[in-house]
Amino acid sequence: MEVLVVNQHEVPELLPMEECIEVMADALRALARGDAVMPLRGMAGMPEQAGLLAWMPSLLPGSDVMGIKVISVFPNEGTELESHQGAVLLFEAKRGQLLAIVDASEVTAIRTAAVSGLATRLLARQDADDLAILGSGTQARTHLQAMTAVRDLHRVRVWSRDPQHARSLAESQARRGGISVEVSATAQRAVEGASIICTTTSATEPILEGRWISAGAHVNAVGFAGPTGRELDAEAVAQARLFADRRESIQNEAGDFLLAKKEGAVGDDHVAGEIGEVLLGKIAGRTSPEEITIFESLGLAIEDLAAVNHVYRRAQETGRGSRLELGGERH
Repeated sequence: MEVLVVNQHEVPELLPMEECIEVMADALRALARGDAVMPLRGMAGMPEQAGLLAWMPSLLPGSDVMGIKVISVFPNEGTELESHQGAVLLFEAKRGQLLAIVDASEVTAIRTAAVSGLATRLLARQDADDLAILGSGTQARTHLQAMTAVRDLHRVRVWSRDPQHARSLAESQARRGGISVEVSATAQRAVEGASIICTTTSATEPILEGRWISAGAHVNAVGFAGPTGRELDAEAVAQARLFADRRESIQNEAGDFLLAKKEGAVGDDHVAGEIGEVLLGKIAGRTSPEEITIFESLGLAIEDLAAVNHVYRRAQETGRGSRLELGGERH
């Protein structure tokens, strides 16, 4: 049987940010309605090394598809390699046929930022136009795209632990045109007065303190996804209404929340709800102009599945991707 293969360079053409935001909205609605099947992700770490292997299965019965993302997660700072590498396998759910193998690095980069864009559209003030990005890697780049897709930005500041990386991001944006990016010397200077903040680092100790966050700001906490590290301090979490992509995930995997809970700053009831529940009108989003909101992004298998299903359908329509004879037929 033929399988479609979509490489890293083809994914952005088949999964534009604006389209991906809508695809993510549909996926999170399905999850909130109970129309998706998604076990918690599995992980296995290499002994005495910084990397790990992760696998994320999911099923969307309403769309007759199922899939799994398998990725390695390694720091890879200062190298030519992405931190997340692997593939998403898309299967049809009637006979179990493998339909597509899609590069996971670019899917992860786009769909993660798209969910943050969706959360920002729902939770940020309508007049939010001052963006601060902490971090300067792939997620910083795609989050800038996502934030400009949902808000009319007038100022963008970026901070990175590596100032040269921050300057490179600003220069890259300048070459593309549009809004310019300012490089801030410290994280505090970057976020002062910002109405939207995206934390996109691999930090395991807080790089965003609650006392720096302005009233009415919205925060997308995106970087470290694990129970033992965090980008936000306990004060930041405690003073905000906290939203999740999935309750079960935030209560098991989110160090931003779990470490604040361990320190006694918050309890389980501090999680206001899921983005999908806001979309369905089951819970309120922002309740006042002064309220601080946080979206804790952990990344869900159902997001990968929905994104890759969209990529597959777009590739079928446009003739993109390569076809590979792989097998699966009965002999």
